[in-house]
Amino acid sequence: MKTLKFIVLALSFSLLFSCQCKTKSDCCRRTEKKIALQMYSVRDTISKDFKGTIAALAAMGFKDMEAAGYADGKFYGLTPEEFKAELEAVGLNALSSHTTKQLAEDVSKTNWEEVWSWWDTCIAAHKAAGMKYIVAPWMEVPKTLADLKVYCDYYNQIGEKCNEAGLSFGYHNHAQEFQKIEDEIMYDFMLNNTDPEKVFFQMDVFWTVMGQKSPVDYFNAYPGRFELLHLKDLRELGQSGMVGFDAIYRNVETAGAIYSIIEVEKYSYEPLESIRKSLEYLQTAPF
Repeated sequence: MKTLKFIVLALSFSLLFSCQCKTKSDCCRRTEKKIALQMYSVRDTISKDFKGTIAALAAMGFKDMEAAGYADGKFYGLTPEEFKAELEAVGLNALSSHTTKQLAEDVSKTNWEEVWSWWDTCIAAHKAAGMKYIVAPWMEVPKTLADLKVYCDYYNQIGEKCNEAGLSFGYHNHAQEFQKIEDEIMYDFMLNNTDPEKVFFQMDVFWTVMGQKSPVDYFNAYPGRFELLHLKDLRELGQSGMVGFDAIYRNVETAGAIYSIIEVEKYSYEPLESIRKSLEYLQTAPF
């Protein structure tokens, strides 16, 4: 009987691991499919050679792109359909995009008809490009919590519109969101005053650290709110030792993160080489 139980257990473990990983290499690199690239990382090269740049990114092994070139219903001067086709031609997918519409400096003077007209065009364009996410990449720091509450309500409404179109809406931070407005941390106020069903947060881990805060502390305080992560360092990923990527990856389930998105703003090498080194850092890191 003991022998039979051992055989059953051995078969069970064998099936468990065979379902998850067909090879040891596959197990070690199982997160590769969820690593995307923020196209701001190639802002200079893509403006000179769009086709060549996206082909080079595809050759590195990327599958998903986050755009940073939306304007007037187009992406990098291309219609949504053209942009989608160009990416798909080299094996890439349009995952998400950074764009937003700021309110008037005095929010009470905002032309809401103009704002919502802009968003209707924006959402339709992103849907036509096949994207899953629209992310507001920044906002001015309001002077009062009342004005910040207007922005939170605004983001909830954008999120509702995106949801109706089959998209999700999120907010991307810099360091400024960790300053206080009327004795409340701006980022915490935003997390507490937006609806999790309508607004997710794309944490930029580098800027969070620059704001003297811990990404993991936020994951634990607001579990499930960080559907996308922006992985960034002073230059290439892992280059500075300033960001605890190992601790971040130990807590991605708590964060609720589905995609890790590489962004390289400053370079030690040519942009494409810096991006390749950043991708390899993630693929080969023990975490």
